[in-house]
Amino acid sequence: MLLQGTRYTGAASTDLAAGWSLERLIPPSRLFGANGLRTGPDGRVYVAQVAGSQISALDVDTGELETVSAQGSDIVAPDDVAFDERGDLYATEYYDGRVSVRGRDGRTRVLRDDLPGANGITFHRGRLFVDECRIGGRLLELDPAGGAPRVILDGLPLPNAMEFGPDGKLYYPMLGSNDIWRVDPDGGEPERVAGDLGVPDAVKFDSAGRIVSTQAASGEVLRIDPRSGERTVLAAIGPGLDNLTFAGDRLFVSSFTGRITEILGEGKTRDVLPGGLTWPLDLTVGGDGTVYVADGTYFYAVPPGGGPRMLGMLFSPGWPGYVRGVTSSGEGEFIVTTSLGQVTRWRPESGEADVLAGEAEPFDQLYGLATAPDGAVVAAELGAGRVVSVRGGEVATLASGLDRPMGVAFGADGALLVSESGAGRVVSITGSGVDTVVDGLETPQGIAVRGGALVIVDAGAKTLIEVDLDSKARTTIARDLPVGAPLGAPPKPLRGLMPFTGPQGLYAGIAVGPDGTLYVSADAEGGVLAFRKAG
Repeated sequence: MLLQGTRYTGAASTDLAAGWSLERLIPPSRLFGANGLRTGPDGRVYVAQVAGSQISALDVDTGELETVSAQGSDIVAPDDVAFDERGDLYATEYYDGRVSVRGRDGRTRVLRDDLPGANGITFHRGRLFVDECRIGGRLLELDPAGGAPRVILDGLPLPNAMEFGPDGKLYYPMLGSNDIWRVDPDGGEPERVAGDLGVPDAVKFDSAGRIVSTQAASGEVLRIDPRSGERTVLAAIGPGLDNLTFAGDRLFVSSFTGRITEILGEGKTRDVLPGGLTWPLDLTVGGDGTVYVADGTYFYAVPPGGGPRMLGMLFSPGWPGYVRGVTSSGEGEFIVTTSLGQVTRWRPESGEADVLAGEAEPFDQLYGLATAPDGAVVAAELGAGRVVSVRGGEVATLASGLDRPMGVAFGADGALLVSESGAGRVVSITGSGVDTVVDGLETPQGIAVRGGALVIVDAGAKTLIEVDLDSKARTTIARDLPVGAPLGAPPKPLRGLMPFTGPQGLYAGIAVGPDGTLYVSADAEGGVLAFRKAG
């Protein structure tokens, strides 16, 4: 049995067909990323996880995790948390624009649902304050009893996790202007406290009344004296830092990757939880056997015999957007689909990105893609129920009326194959129409061709299936895969927030290595699986 608080709630092991072996190319991560942090009344650190729609409580001494609000429950995409004097938990729900309250009895109610980009949240002397992390965001005081909110400031460029200082003023970082400000919530003009930072995304105060702030782009944890302006780098951890909390005088910071780090002083740190993948989606493999992993706001390379190396992330130059589908298109070059509804050619090492389609008119939820024998890019557009071809800036519809198409692959004969996740089948698309190749599936997602066989990740059945394209004989390579939605509790949809990201959904991609190895995104556990057949 898996421990409570781990990501995957399915079987503890994967059942393999004879002759196949399984390796975890990237081991599971324990959190769905790590966003807001807050030390609770019980002394544990509460971790909000946007991508996983989950809140966990962490014992920073033992590393034990407990899931407080699980994926599929009432709180969706929590970004930050705070506690009132009674110990009730308040959470901002970034994509749904809500603030919800989870009482000590475990019941949840929505306090407000009209706060687009709801993000930072804090209590001060029984008063509740939130902000909206969006262009033109607001800073507001909310009535915990449900009355009308009071707008303190508006027109802010991406305010984030905030906190009251010892002077009774509210300090808030702004990603869009790269600085930290303060304001008296009862009146007065806002004041700029510090600027030219490393994209500050959270503010807290130490026992000496000094600002401590995580820097999302530079990866530094800064201490800033608000009186003198003196700055000290407490630690340099790496890009993607998100939030922080004090447990007594002990300081802990979170990262988009799910890493929780204790800052020990003199530049030293201790990993309380290691980082990992947040939400692996599609995969592709280079000619040298390097596996490339699209992890939403990160992109990794895993060379043969090596570990993951980050090639790009949210704050990298030329970042194309939240990456869903990916295929290698040359040395150091990739074609990707993004949650912004675009097909983009991307060269992460040089920081270059060229939108091939979808810039003026974004597509509706793009997922898998592949390059056709004639060089065209073919992608599945789930929201529109169609498959499109992109060539020279021109978009053509190859098939429409499909039920949630997701995976795309080409057979050795050039046949275009597409998984219809809503219809439980894989189809072949030709000039004369759409024909069923494989049916009777639950939720087919990623597909790939290995020799003369089609390999399918059925996320609904949690199986990996191989189908001979000539005889149509089926073999179940693996069962009980850590893919797809948790058993018994389908996650609620993540709506996204434009212009940052469109709707986000589950997608277990698959790719074939030069030696025939099958690589599968284990999105339910935050890892990558490698399946190899003897001989």
